Parts: sequence; structure tokens; C-alpha cells
Amino acid sequence: MNRSYNQIVVIGLGFVGLPLALSFCLKGIKVTGVDVDENLISELSAGITHHLEKHGEKTIQEILKEQLDSGNFQVTTEAQGNLEEANNYIVTVGIPVENGQHSMEHIKAVSRSISRVLEKGDLVLIRSTVVPGTVRNYIAPILEESGLKAGEDFFLAYASERIAEGKAFEEFENMPTLVSGINGDSAAVAARLLKIVTRADIHTASSIEVVETAKIFENLSRDINIAMVNEFARFSKNMDLSIFEVIELANTHKRVNLLYPGPGVGGYCIPNAYYYLLPKAQEMGIDLPVSTTARSINQSVPASVAEMALNNLNVDPGEAKICLLGMAMKDYSSDDRMSPALEVIDCLLAKGVQVTVYDPAVPRGHPCLVDTLEEALGGAQGIIVLAKQKEINFKDLPKFRQLTCQDKPFILDTKNVYKKEEVESLGFNFESL
Repeated sequence: MNRSYNQIVVIGLGFVGLPLALSFCLKGIKVTGVDVDENLISELSAGITHHLEKHGEKTIQEILKEQLDSGNFQVTTEAQGNLEEANNYIVTVGIPVENGQHSMEHIKAVSRSISRVLEKGDLVLIRSTVVPGTVRNYIAPILEESGLKAGEDFFLAYASERIAEGKAFEEFENMPTLVSGINGDSAAVAARLLKIVTRADIHTASSIEVVETAKIFENLSRDINIAMVNEFARFSKNMDLSIFEVIELANTHKRVNLLYPGPGVGGYCIPNAYYYLLPKAQEMGIDLPVSTTARSINQSVPASVAEMALNNLNVDPGEAKICLLGMAMKDYSSDDRMSPALEVIDCLLAKGVQVTVYDPAVPRGHPCLVDTLEEALGGAQGIIVLAKQKEINFKDLPKFRQLTCQDKPFILDTKNVYKKEEVESLGFNFESL
């Protein structure tokens, strides 16, 4: 096992792959980053990224520029030709879900690209969330189209990604890591690679399927917890109680850890977990009633938020303007993938409402996103708070009131930013979850 770890290829330069690649660069390792998105590669080559990550006092933008200048990091769209000198391939390409169906096309394409340059002694480490059994039964056969045998000629392993966006560098270093391989040698080689970045414990599992399944359970448990508190929120609202106060007090119990409700569950990880587990459950003839119900509850929340907003209008929806503050899938994020805000927007637009969205952390691209708070709030009949951002001063309520319409606009607070009394004292109607 006396092998080199100094030539690493990270395939997929999104919210996981980019900070992971740069984490290795910070340790002096040369990394080639690969992504099919030519615009992304063009931006990264110029030192541009919209991620909100920091390592110590340095932003990811500063780290990216330093590592490009040092030659430790290079980026490319080419998965063949530039990569033949590498002997460690880390795959962070996701498995997208659309209309409840997962697609293996991206992971298939990546596996085929690696198989064309794979050589004896190489390591392929998968760090994507996958359907249990994917690495052994789907990825391995594609890689073996190279003529090499997994576990004999090349190493194949799986390590789940466990970071939270905004804390990627810290958690790559300090979050305990799970790893397993197609055989013991593959697991050991992968663990040594991971140890370059990871200071926390690395736990080696008995099989790849254990780690694949553990990762889905981690995400799905949060989906279920959030569904539970969203149900609690409906109960509390009908009793005219603040769900946030109820949860804060309940969590003083040392064995209780309720999450907080919100406008829905967004991002790439939690909403998709159910759809990664479901195919394997169906294959085995197993029902998932709790997980199914939780997913259904959480999927219904954005439409409920939109309905609450519509019920607070004092004009016809076709004559109304509603401002959404925050478009990211969670607080202090630039990621709007599968964000609840997107569905809230669609529901309001379907009713004829003019929708403006202000979120300076999310890259421009959505037609409802505007550049300034003034443009977003001007003349609005209502405000929906969907995600906190450092650049938005939510406490400047006098300014909000000055910019919104004259006839008692509303604020719908899904993030526990406000107290009812402070909002109503300025002439707003107030609504919360």
C-alpha cells in the first residue's frame, strides 16, 4: 500500500466537490477539478465562485485564487486526456431526482469516463449520496469495462459526504467520516486518502452498503423530524401558540431535540433521501409508511405558506405584489436548488400575483429576483420571510413599512425573525407558522 496520493481528480465541482478539492490543495496536494458545466469551469478558472464558505478567516474565493495561482488546483471540462496521470479519483456527482424518480445518467457518464483512463493501482472513491447497492452493483461493472477488476486491479471505495453548506471546510476536517470498500484493501487505501484532510475519526464499515444506507438514514431522519414539527406547528397555530416558543421550551429536556419548522425542506440532500431509499425498499417489497408520510407533509408546506399569504391579501391576487425575502434553500446559503421558495413563487404566480424576490446571496438567474431591497418591497401588499441572509437587515421594519403599500400590508414570518407586537405596532398585519 505504498502508493502516491499526490495526484487527485475531483469530479463534480458543486457545493461538495469544490470545497473538498480545495481542502486537499490546502494540504499541498495537486488536484484537478472536473465538471461538465463549461460556464462553471470558466468562472472557477477566473477565481469566481458564489459559495459562502470560509476556512478560518479566508473566504473560499481567496482560497480558490491562491490555489489556482500556486498551481495546486486546475479545473477542466475534459474527463479524458488530462487525467491519465492521476491515480485517485473522487466522485461527488449527484443523482438528481425529478418527479420522484432518480436518474443515474450523470453517475453513469462519470463512471464511463473514469473507466477509459483507469489503470492498475488507481483508487476510485465515490462521495455521492446513492441508492443502497449502487457502488457494488452499478458503478463497479461500468468501471470494469476498463478490463480491470475492482478490488484486484484497482481500489473501489465509498465514503459518505456529511457536510453542511457553509461549514464545508470545517466539517471535512472535523466531522467523523464513514468509509468502506469493495474489499479491505480498498477501504484502507481510501481511508489513507481521507486522512490527508480529515482530523476526526474515520470509521470503517463492514460493507459499502452499510455506509450507503447510513447516509440516507442520516438525511431521512431530518426529513422525518421536520415533518413532525411541521405537524406540531399546525396544532400550535390552531391553539394560538407560538410553535417556536413551544419547541424552545420542549428542547430544555435533555433527551429532546426538536428541529424548527420552516417554509419547507430544500436543498439537494434531505428532500432526495426518501427517493434514494424507496427504490431499494420497493425491490425488497418493504413499505416505508413513516418516511412516505413525512415526505408528503414536507412537500405540502410551501403551498400552505403561499395560501397563508393569499389569505392575508386585502386586494385581489391579480392586483397584488408580494415580496419574498430569501430564496436560498436554507439560511445563510447561496444554494437555491429545490428551495421551498421556488414552489412558493410558482403558487403565487399561478394566482396572478406579482412576485419580487430579494436574496443578494443567490446568483442572479431567476426572473423574480431583483437587485435591491427597494425594488423588491416597493408598493408590496405583503412580505414573506423565507430565508435569513446577512445582507438583509430584517430589523429595519420602519424602512419596510415606508416602502410597502399604504393599506396595512402583512408580514408572513416563517423563520421566527419577529415578535408579533413589534410588527403590528408599525402597521403591519402579522402571520407566522
